[in-house]
Amino acid sequence: MTMSNPWLKKNPFMSMWLTAANKATGSARAQAKGAAKRQVAANQAQATRQIVDLWTGTTTKQAAAKKRRR
Repeated sequence: MTMSNPWLKKNPFMSMWLTAANKATGSARAQAKGAAKRQVAANQAQATRQIVDLWTGTTTKQAAAKKRRR
């Protein structure tokens, strides 16, 4: 006669806990992935802007016009 292992029985509380943990982890992963995509897009846009400025010769910033006193 063999005894069943109590560690292998289904545990509804463990199942609920794991479901909640997976949901929280998935949400955090989605937030991090979205932030990373936005940062990559911003960096690529900045690099493209710098390359275009280099090729068009607009690398130096133009001085702001001085305000005239009245």
